[in-house]
Amino acid sequence: MPTGIKIENLNFSYSHGKKVLNNVTVEIQPGERFGIIGPSGAGKSTLLLHLNGILSGEGIVQIGETIVNKESIADVRRQVGLVFQNPDDQLFNPTVEEDVAFGPLNFGLNKETVSGRVREALQAMNLTVFEKLTSHHLSLGERKRVALATVLAMRPEVIALDEPFSNLDPAMVMQLMKILKSLDATLVLVSQSILPIVACCDRMAILKEGEIAAIGPPKQLAANVELMRSCDLDLSFYWEICKEIFY
Repeated sequence: MPTGIKIENLNFSYSHGKKVLNNVTVEIQPGERFGIIGPSGAGKSTLLLHLNGILSGEGIVQIGETIVNKESIADVRRQVGLVFQNPDDQLFNPTVEEDVAFGPLNFGLNKETVSGRVREALQAMNLTVFEKLTSHHLSLGERKRVALATVLAMRPEVIALDEPFSNLDPAMVMQLMKILKSLDATLVLVSQSILPIVACCDRMAILKEGEIAAIGPPKQLAANVELMRSCDLDLSFYWEICKEIFY
């Protein structure tokens, strides 16, 4: 069952350098599809890695009723599934089936239960004929779907995705958006691909230099040209190109 997320006054720096996150505060509702956009270096991926304790800064990160800290890390990682930008960071077993089964088996589930979860996850990702194939022989889009299946098999309450639409062709982007809209979990999507975020998220935040510049309905924020330009996210270029093509 989906759960909510609360982040309060989160600050983080790498090796005593400039702050990457500066007093970030945001609340995400259970079952919400929440997008985080921003230019390169804004702190998007850094923020995402705090959700399951890979990184730990000053402030509060809370998943449901659980505050993320050293004592709660095992429980948090059962609740939060993280899908990395590069699927090859998650796929290392001989077959797709074994990759998807790896997490549930590590949780101590029996083989029969794991087999059922693998079957359901692959079906959700339209990968039912891929069980015995080697993940690294698949296309990038297929590997991204396998990486998401590895997380789905663990049935987390929160799924956090880092750049899920990067390097995908338009047809694959459309397919992935459809899949994401169907998932029964709280979704947090970090992306520089703004249009898919606007299309599939309930709300989004704009991150600029480690700070929240705005939070609100995606279409409303994206239509604010002055705001988007001030955050180095000008969409008017795409509009001008589309007008040349379609009008």
